[in-house]
Amino acid sequence: MNSYWLIAEAQAPAGAEGTVVTSESAKPKAETTTTTQAPGGASGTTAVPTTPNPNAKNAMWSQVMLIVLLFVVMYFMLFRTPRKRQQEHQKMVAGLKKNDRVRTIGGILGTVLDVRDDEIVLKVDEANNTKIRVAPSAIATVLSDEKKNQ
Repeated sequence: MNSYWLIAEAQAPAGAEGTVVTSESAKPKAETTTTTQAPGGASGTTAVPTTPNPNAKNAMWSQVMLIVLLFVVMYFMLFRTPRKRQQEHQKMVAGLKKNDRVRTIGGILGTVLDVRDDEIVLKVDEANNTKIRVAPSAIATVLSDEKKNQ
């Protein structure tokens, strides 16, 4: 993609005014350079593009689409998945009833005796009639449902 430019300036003869000197590029469709000499003797060089690059627009859109795709993936991984798990846990806790076998997040196995809004009473030892109260968020799984599903 090397293109070489030839830029030329010419001195106008003593009596000539408005002389224009142009040069051709190695790739004629890319750009044309024009040097002009004004009537007062001042000269200037101007590069004028003749065709825009169509691949630049496509590259920009592909980068924008990549960024949008990354944001969509991040949304599902950071927000949607944990919210879905939380809703499933709330359904499981709301469906608890007396005599369900459960395991807490601490690994304690017990049988549900009472379900209240802010706590659940579990019986953990049949012989000593040991009961504990746990928060609904401490229930990890319902073991009664796992046995039914298998």
